[in-house]
Amino acid sequence: MTTATTILDAIVQQVDATGFTAHGLHVRSGAETAEHHWTPDLRREVHSVAKGVCVLATGIAADDGLVDVDVPVATYLPGFVTGPGVEEVTLRHLLTMTSGIDMPWSATERTDWPDLAAEFLGRPSRGRVFQYANASTYTAMRVLETRVGDVGAFVAERLFAPLGIEDVDWLRCPNGYVAAGEGIALRTEEIARIGRLVRDGGVVDGQRIVGTRWCDAMHTDWVEREGTEPGYDRYEMAGWGGPGRLWRLHGAYGQMLLFDGDTVVTVTADDHFGADALARFVADELARQRPGHAGTAAEPTAERADGPA
Repeated sequence: MTTATTILDAIVQQVDATGFTAHGLHVRSGAETAEHHWTPDLRREVHSVAKGVCVLATGIAADDGLVDVDVPVATYLPGFVTGPGVEEVTLRHLLTMTSGIDMPWSATERTDWPDLAAEFLGRPSRGRVFQYANASTYTAMRVLETRVGDVGAFVAERLFAPLGIEDVDWLRCPNGYVAAGEGIALRTEEIARIGRLVRDGGVVDGQRIVGTRWCDAMHTDWVEREGTEPGYDRYEMAGWGGPGRLWRLHGAYGQMLLFDGDTVVTVTADDHFGADALARFVADELARQRPGHAGTAAEPTAERADGPA
């Protein structure tokens, strides 16, 4: 029995015992894979896992010299009127949720104003404080749009196509821009391909897709948050630190990519409130089964593109 299978079997047993409403489970450990489905493996909304896609798209554009994440976003959006302090906000701040701009989530936020990005950047900034907002990622992709053209088409060509993921529709706002932090539907195994790419430092089948530094930027140099529970007290570019030695991309209703060294566990589900407990179980189970493997990710097979993100 392979390591991937033993990990998968333990998680399946936990899901069945607890009644967690899972759709699919994929485990990649080293070169081994194992997969289980409770429902047909259809394409379903990945929610905030899409924020990781946005980071990878930004990284590809930055590798091409098309965008600089440390240049104020007002440079790329000169027609926007910015609120007090927003003139210092960069693309990095938007992707790490440290713009300091307060924008509570709304199910209708993309239609509440004529232009969500203009509304977001027109509000004041409280400085470099953590302020989670879907509008932040949406605005980041509006910046990227000025440099690469249609972001959906750019992602399809430069990220999804090399991963063998085709014909993905991205939800759009009334102005035609991608929803960014959500709005992508993928199968469990397709999400797992993104996880493999991140684990392997931006390389797939020997082909460099994105610089290693952008994969690392999802789980290093954490933004520390005080007064929050473990698993939500550290954030980077789309990645949450924890639970335990894990880090993760985490979308609503239990869409998760859980990373621990060379192991990636992909979960698709419809169980918003049970997801944290399942993530804690996976962290504990990986620590039990693979006590010496934390932080030992697979080495990419092409030249690493190192350097600060």
